[in-house]
Amino acid sequence: MRTLHHSPTLTSFTTTTTSTSSRTIKPQRITLIQPTSKPIKKIQKMINMSPLSERVGKRWKEYQGMSNWSGLLDPLDDNLRAEILRYGHFVEAAYKSFDFDPSSPNYATCKFPKTTLFEKCGLPNTGYKVTKHLRATSGIELPSWAQKAPSWVATQSSYVGYVAVCDNKEEIKRLGRRDVVIAYRGTTTCLEWLENLRATLTHIPCKMHRNHDSACFSTNNNNVGEENEAMVESGFLSLYMSSISNNPSFMSLQSMVREEITRILETYEGEPLSLTITGHSLGAALATLTAYDIRNSFIRPPLVTVISFGGPRVGNRSFRHQLEKQGTKVLRIVNSDDVITKMPGFVFDEVDKKCDDMANGEGFHVARLPSWIQKRVEEVQWLYSEVGEELRLCSRDSPYLKGGDIATCHDLNTYLHLVDGFVSSTCPFRSTAKRFLHR
Repeated sequence: MRTLHHSPTLTSFTTTTTSTSSRTIKPQRITLIQPTSKPIKKIQKMINMSPLSERVGKRWKEYQGMSNWSGLLDPLDDNLRAEILRYGHFVEAAYKSFDFDPSSPNYATCKFPKTTLFEKCGLPNTGYKVTKHLRATSGIELPSWAQKAPSWVATQSSYVGYVAVCDNKEEIKRLGRRDVVIAYRGTTTCLEWLENLRATLTHIPCKMHRNHDSACFSTNNNNVGEENEAMVESGFLSLYMSSISNNPSFMSLQSMVREEITRILETYEGEPLSLTITGHSLGAALATLTAYDIRNSFIRPPLVTVISFGGPRVGNRSFRHQLEKQGTKVLRIVNSDDVITKMPGFVFDEVDKKCDDMANGEGFHVARLPSWIQKRVEEVQWLYSEVGEELRLCSRDSPYLKGGDIATCHDLNTYLHLVDGFVSSTCPFRSTAKRFLHR
């Protein structure tokens, strides 16, 4: 059995986004399942139909990626499938708790208090408690004329997700440890869309390196040199590290995460812990940055795992190497028909990869491209690299999905449907997977 690997792509970010940027910008969430007023019990029933994984305690490190999910992805292990879906529901809760109404005075905030968030979102029996709401702040400075625009246009800081801790004894026993979840939603506000368009790579600031003094000033250490070469997408980094300077209550997402994780590690010191960071779309990119930062910020961090759905590319090859050296485990769930996963920038194959493990119509081997093209892409800081392990799915494999528009292929519910239906690369789609789709 072989692990599913990403088929490299060569896609221009600007070409894909041209049509998007020409549309009228309005805050909304495009999903297969739009927020409705249907009774919450019906939503709960759908969630409860998802098979909870059996006791995973003895193998929890394996399911968290300690062995890079070797032998678990193709065919897809049933327990791993259930765990992926469980974390997907946490991301759903981040969406459902977001106030999407631009006419509301509470637009872009969390609609529910921490104590009832899961219950209000149709997840009453998670065994977790929300300990902190998280906000992301854009670093884009708007021109003066933007002050005359509707307030939602210039919303600079918005609710982006939450931190939750497993506090149920039975769930802790089933999982084999106390799990901490950080869940992020995808792009919703105007400034977040603008940040997404800042596709050039930028160097990671020194304060995100483990030994940031030596990382900034030393040139004798090879590892330090590679840290200095690690670069990530400008817009994602801005949303992670920006704060509102004249308002102390709006600290950066980075500061909020560090502060809460510090508190949790002190509270549960001595217990077996895991930290699972999950997100969809923009949230997947923020999850990867969060994992990188946590592994560098704490001397003895727990096992850090990223479960991402439909995430864009985040950084360059040096960034990927740093994640691997840290021991950060990343599982990317990718829909082959989702263009967001092919953005931003370009990806060239490593020279030592075999031709049959590379492009299947989407990418090009580095040897097939003239060196001047490669050099030019590097000069404009658009040369990205995929991170972690990949579970590659395809909308066309599902007999229940009709049509293949961009929104449907990228929708979180489509991802949950595809995970639920995938058996292996050689087996047909599971007939029971229809439950994630509402018609």
